[in-house]
Amino acid sequence: SLEARPRSEALVEPASDPHRPRLRGFRCLTLAGAIDSFVSSSSSQPVSLFSTSQVHDLIFWRDVKKTGFVFGTTLIVLLSLAAFSVISVVSYLILALLSVTISFRVYKSVIQAVQKSEEGHPFKAYLDVDITLSSEAFHNYVNAAMVHINRALKLIIRLFLVEDLVDSLKLAVFMWLMTYVGAVFNGITLLILAELLVFSVPIVYEKYKTQIDHYVGIARDQTKSIVEKIQAKLPGIAKKKAE
Repeated sequence: SLEARPRSEALVEPASDPHRPRLRGFRCLTLAGAIDSFVSSSSSQPVSLFSTSQVHDLIFWRDVKKTGFVFGTTLIVLLSLAAFSVISVVSYLILALLSVTISFRVYKSVIQAVQKSEEGHPFKAYLDVDITLSSEAFHNYVNAAMVHINRALKLIIRLFLVEDLVDSLKLAVFMWLMTYVGAVFNGITLLILAELLVFSVPIVYEKYKTQIDHYVGIARDQTKSIVEKIQAKLPGIAKKKAE
């Protein structure tokens, strides 16, 4: 029967019922067909957040198609934000998403009406997913965030109240350099550069790890030598080391 066959075969082969139209040659090469394949292949799989291993595989291009999709989509969004306002970009993204889902919903309704099948809502597997956040999970997220917030507050107090003169000077030099960066780039441009680095540096480092570690070690030794010379010329630091 038509219901017992795989969905792709049901759309390609002619129906055995003479009252039904023949659908030979009608292949799912449209966007709706692609979404149908995605929904049918993932309807039995639970929806989960990205784990650490998944993020690692993503930035190291373990799955070229998945990484290319994520990289291309986020880059297009950032470039759009650089050219248009946030409101326009968000509005167009929502309209594009609604256009895809509504078109797919209408497409499935037409197919079900033609084939007289009772498959139901095409997104039912996702509509039934429980996405509610429990009170316990919320408190766990808040507690985890508070740990990082408290560490950041302690670090800010240490730096601005000059607990360690060298660390405060490092922050001052870094902020001075950032004034020049801010004069050339804006926030969106920095985010675009950050994404390019995230999706390029790890894979390059993995490929040329030995050479990069060698030059990084040389740079670290030179930096350490310069810092030690600066510390030796600062009387407060020299006295603290002597004690």
